Amino acid sequence: MRIHSAAKDRSFMISFPHCFSSNPEVKMMRPKVMWHLLRRYMASRLHSLRLGGFLFSGSQAPQLSPALMRALGQKCPNLKRLCLHVADLSMVPISSLPSTLRILELHSCEISMAWLLKGQDPTVLPQLECIVLDRVPAFRDEHLQGLTRFRALRSLVLGGTYRVTETGLDASLQELTYLQRLEVLGCTLSADSTLLAVSRHLRDVRKIRLTVRGLSAPGLSVLEGMPLLENLCLLGPLITPEMPSPAEILSSCLTMPKLRVLELQGLGWEGQEAERILCKGLPHCLVIVRACPKESMDWWM
Repeated sequence: MRIHSAAKDRSFMISFPHCFSSNPEVKMMRPKVMWHLLRRYMASRLHSLRLGGFLFSGSQAPQLSPALMRALGQKCPNLKRLCLHVADLSMVPISSLPSTLRILELHSCEISMAWLLKGQDPTVLPQLECIVLDRVPAFRDEHLQGLTRFRALRSLVLGGTYRVTETGLDASLQELTYLQRLEVLGCTLSADSTLLAVSRHLRDVRKIRLTVRGLSAPGLSVLEGMPLLENLCLLGPLITPEMPSPAEILSSCLTMPKLRVLELQGLGWEGQEAERILCKGLPHCLVIVRACPKESMDWWM
């Protein structure tokens, strides 16, 4: 089933050809269309929803509301994943989101200071396993501390959250010791400080993905001996002379007993001697050396 907007209203498109399959997904719609679908079509078979807002469209643009989020939870009791893009959530409390969510993604969204604060209702989103915060400018240390209420959380992605400090990250990871996946991408945090906090607090981490800004050989060495680390991804661009050499990366990786995937992206090493050294030295690993993919400007991709 596909619904496209009329010529005078091009701001939404709904696509759910698999609406009644085992993994249905609904994409891109205005709030008023959401209300219509909630009343007429959506039911227990909906598992995943991607919804775009109107953050940059002026005060008269339609906005998401707490009532809409609560209705979504009531009508779709099996909704597990919610992705919100360019949405103004400053008036939408996190407590109004469907309690069944396991994955919550915020991309270029606005939130209030009260959105994620430590000490709020511990029953909110009790099953949340993964949260992605991608270019959420208001997100800061206090919000990061608020994530510690989610005891089921295992995966955290921070992308472009420039208000998060090294002190805030270290303090939060001290309480988020149960995380198994951490991604810190395009932030102002140095890679060395991030890895130091990880080595102190996340001994059960299985996947680390981070931008190499501020990464040095001593900084990478703090991961040596990490008992459960399976996947390590380092992303460029390569801009600092302190960046570990291929031999130094190899030396650190050889001390990680469970490492099975090493990915180096955007470092300019693809097809070079660096790739050969790593592939030969880590025969037990899948070594991926590639350029950064072009980033799509279309939020629904």
